[in-house]
Amino acid sequence: MKNSPKPTPPTTQSALEVPSKTTRKTTRKAGTVLPPTSPSLVHTGGAVASMPPKIGEILQRLRIEQSLTLDELSRAAGVSKSMLSEIERERANPTIAVAWRLANALGISLDKLFSQTIAVTEPIRVFKAHDMPVLVNSQDKYQLRICGPMELAGKFEWYELCLSAGGQLVSPGHDSGTFEVLSVTQGAIEIQTAGASRKIKTGEMARYAADVPHSLKNEAAGESKGLLIVIHPG
Repeated sequence: MKNSPKPTPPTTQSALEVPSKTTRKTTRKAGTVLPPTSPSLVHTGGAVASMPPKIGEILQRLRIEQSLTLDELSRAAGVSKSMLSEIERERANPTIAVAWRLANALGISLDKLFSQTIAVTEPIRVFKAHDMPVLVNSQDKYQLRICGPMELAGKFEWYELCLSAGGQLVSPGHDSGTFEVLSVTQGAIEIQTAGASRKIKTGEMARYAADVPHSLKNEAAGESKGLLIVIHPG
């Protein structure tokens, strides 16, 4: 296994906030597997090819190349052996947090798990709607379309947020100094943070502290959408 400086894990929204615990005698920390109700990653295509990348196949190949057993990678990443087996057999989609922990345990960048083909050299690179991964949470009625490069996760992230009627995106506080910017493109979204609450309407934008527990809620009868940017310190 490669030993490299451990990067800051992605901490965008409740889907990405996972408590960590020490699972080995090294300084590496690994997180727990998210519960079934947490949003899963739905990657519906790559930048060039029309078929989604086989994350399980890539993960298995990288694990075998490093002569790691399922049990060894499971312990290093803090992901249950059964979950890891399901991911490798393409029977389950990992969340961003789980994918990050697996990539970190293998000593590779997160985007390598999702890479498909050769780099694009066109001066203008166009992404179709189905090219971008989507975080879906049916219980809380929201979708987060990942617009930013995977390698920037935990530094600077931006998403297309879609909240169904009554939907909400609840997050614990991120790293100290983190803030978010929300630009509403449809409907109205209520922001709650640091004991304050403001409703942002179509065409309006708000910047707010995200290093404390905060939430985005749609109390309207219809769907609300916005562009969500997360900026981490450093």
